Amino acid sequence: MKKHTQKEYIVIGLGRFGISVAKQLEANGCKVLAIDRDEKKIRQIAEYVTLAMCVDVTNEEALKELGGRNFNGAIISIGHGLEAAVLASIWAKEQGIGLVIAKAYDETQGKILTKIGVDEIVHPEKERGVHLANALAFNNLFDAIELTSEYSIADIDILGSWIGKSLKELNLRKKYGVNVVAIRRGGTLVINPDADDPVQKNDIFVLLGLNNTLKRIASM
Repeated sequence: MKKHTQKEYIVIGLGRFGISVAKQLEANGCKVLAIDRDEKKIRQIAEYVTLAMCVDVTNEEALKELGGRNFNGAIISIGHGLEAAVLASIWAKEQGIGLVIAKAYDETQGKILTKIGVDEIVHPEKERGVHLANALAFNNLFDAIELTSEYSIADIDILGSWIGKSLKELNLRKKYGVNVVAIRRGGTLVINPDADDPVQKNDIFVLLGLNNTLKRIASM
């Protein structure tokens, strides 16, 4: 069984985009530290994330207090405050955070953030925030198509214990609540596979189900 480590992210800036990313990451099973200088926003999101802190990222001492945590990624979502976005991005890179994603409100800000080493620039809306959160949380599913914020179709490697058994014997729909819509086998795609056909060693299942369930199966 694969060892699954819970991912940890820091979201700095709690506008509409930051809130949607933070909530969705947490809903997808990640740990989230949410940061904003507005105490009201911190109170509003506190119940939805692992930890919420009121921090002014333009205050260098306040940033230092966050410490060098082992985050998988940082999402910088600080509206029109270019200085704050730059300082937060620099802090994230100095901490050695491997993936730094920043929201930019125009092309100029995007170019500046890219120059200081931000890995990805987004010009978001709420739907983009949900999509990003799912992509970050489910990158262990090497190919997934998001249908809604809750459901996706994903390619997932079969488990060793499934080899030789039929879909009828596996009964994944009853056990996990997912549907096998196709099987990738030897370079071909088998649509609506026969329920009595035994699973082969290198098969890849195309599953339809809840994001959290797909993530759990992919982590087995």
